Amino acid sequence: MTRILPDDHSHGLSTRAVHAGQVPDPLAGAVMPPIYQTSTYIQEGLGRHKGYEYARTSNPTREALERNVAALEGATYGFAFGSGLAALDTLLKVLSQGDHVVSGENIYGGSHRMMTRIFSRFGLSFTFVDTSDIHNIERALTPKTRMVFCETPTNPMMTLTDLRAVGDLTQARGLVFAVDNTFATPVFQRPIELGADVVLHSTTKYLNGHSDMVGGLLVTSRDDLAEQFGFLQNAAGGVPGPMDCWLALRGIKTLALRMKRHDETGRRLAPWLAAHRAVKKTYYPGLPDHPHHELAARQMGGFGGMISLELGDVEFARRVVERTRIFRLAESLGGVESLIGHPASMTHASVPVPMRQKMGLTDSLIRLSCGIEDADDLMADLEQAFASAR
Repeated sequence: MTRILPDDHSHGLSTRAVHAGQVPDPLAGAVMPPIYQTSTYIQEGLGRHKGYEYARTSNPTREALERNVAALEGATYGFAFGSGLAALDTLLKVLSQGDHVVSGENIYGGSHRMMTRIFSRFGLSFTFVDTSDIHNIERALTPKTRMVFCETPTNPMMTLTDLRAVGDLTQARGLVFAVDNTFATPVFQRPIELGADVVLHSTTKYLNGHSDMVGGLLVTSRDDLAEQFGFLQNAAGGVPGPMDCWLALRGIKTLALRMKRHDETGRRLAPWLAAHRAVKKTYYPGLPDHPHHELAARQMGGFGGMISLELGDVEFARRVVERTRIFRLAESLGGVESLIGHPASMTHASVPVPMRQKMGLTDSLIRLSCGIEDADDLMADLEQAFASAR
């Protein structure tokens, strides 16, 4: 299992993003960690090697990424996987048949699908609640509960969970508290510092930031969980290749700069959209009338560039997402390019309709991932899409 280097917590976040977890290339002194594109390693003799035997077990490029993200999150251990869902798969495998999980109801559709259609078949049970109210979590706990899992802000309804309050609750009950921090990133939110035991990332999104790789990551400071994650990472083998790790590591070097721009654009577009006649409701925690605005201001260092819009009419929403020119209609989020999506038919299509309706995820809701383009151009693009879709 991969542990951070002794000095990885010694600097500010932007410095860590550039340098944490990386050691000088011993061959040529390359500034960027090399891509160790190999499946196996030469051994000096039976039982004698340089710490590497087989690439499923360990790879120097992967370890650099694992240390880097762990350092950014203020954690001790990092574990990289081939996708965010592969990371979630490993997280849930630390549980046993008969165990119960309390999960946020508004989570990524693929996470919900994995829980209800895969792990429920193997004896895990799940209760989905609105985790923005801690009393909902408390009421859902049973003697068999072993884990609380949430996203904050949520995808796509942008609700928040009070991490410190839930962390206090789970610590008192001896439960594992796991947080998907993909939307906020460690630039704006560090759940482990607020009481979480595990942080999950889809490195595909903001961490990489360039829409050119797929990956996931788990970080923790708990020795017991790290032992289990390390075993499962090797035994199940859901690891990323070194090229994907290198791409993510390259992207993270500009993470702090990119997140600042995403946040600036989100803060610019959200109030404009909230006042627009074509928009019925704007979901963005940076708006003063957002129900969790005060929590977001206290818990997060920025509000980010994710915005969801209720347009009130299904056909109008479909026409809008098909008529933007700079916002690209595509799955995923968090890249330098702006994306637009229709959660009900894309990212959350696998979530049952009654659950979508309960959380307000209607067929007329669209989601924006604001990139780093000029805000004026993005506003003009949405304006022409609204006009042409009428």
